Amino acid sequence: MPNGILIIDKPAGWTSMDVCAKLRGILKEKRIGHGGTLDPMATGVLPVFVGQATRAVEFAERGKKEYVAGLRLGLSTDTQDITGTVVSQAPVTAGHAEVTDMLSRFSGDLEQIPPMYSAVKINGQKLYDLARKGKEVARKPRPITIYELELLEQTGPADYLLRCVCSKGTYIRTLCHDIGAALGCGGTLSSLRRTMAAGFTLEQAATLEQVQEQGQSLLLPTDLYFSGYPAYHLSSPRGETRCRNGNPVEDPACPDGTYRVYGQNGEFLCLSRAENGVLTSIKNFFGA
Repeated sequence: MPNGILIIDKPAGWTSMDVCAKLRGILKEKRIGHGGTLDPMATGVLPVFVGQATRAVEFAERGKKEYVAGLRLGLSTDTQDITGTVVSQAPVTAGHAEVTDMLSRFSGDLEQIPPMYSAVKINGQKLYDLARKGKEVARKPRPITIYELELLEQTGPADYLLRCVCSKGTYIRTLCHDIGAALGCGGTLSSLRRTMAAGFTLEQAATLEQVQEQGQSLLLPTDLYFSGYPAYHLSSPRGETRCRNGNPVEDPACPDGTYRVYGQNGEFLCLSRAENGVLTSIKNFFGA
């Protein structure tokens, strides 16, 4: 059965779950999940985990993400992007210099109020379900981090292209909305392309058409996602048996840290934490 990671260049108009459903049909594998939702209007890097690799989804969702976003000033919508209904328009007096200066105010550790059109739940209800009924409820600000934010180019009198590297949970459309509000003219997200997620980039991405043609040959090995951790190779059959049975493995010579653990035949078995000479599994990637 197929196991590994696919980096998909998500097309516009598809939900992230649409992509997973399509891949289930192509690969004939039910265990498929993605590492970070993209809105239907967005394109770009969507890491998809297949088979046993789905156990890595929780790790992938936590990492930094990079986007190239279109900011349109002078326009505000209910969804904070151009797919929504226009709620206000205003003349744009800010220019390239003012926009550049404003971006510095939206860098670093911030608090961001989730948009009403989002999957965030309040009292068990998703915000977008309430929004579609015409309701708006109070939302608590959430901590986010903008690691990098730069103006790439001005593409029109009121249109700008931004590059943003941010933490999990950052809404780029809300960022555009807030920048526009701070400039006094309103702003909305006009385009969005994710260029990096879970450490994977567009250069590694394949289209759905390429997966249809090439299938499992495009799968990347699961341990590639954890390549930032050192490898630990089990040296004895007893140690591998203990590992496969979910038991800790003793190695007094092993320094504390997180490791990619491999069996005697080179199979990636698990991600483990070593402490005081004992390796304990964090997540297993072997078995059916």
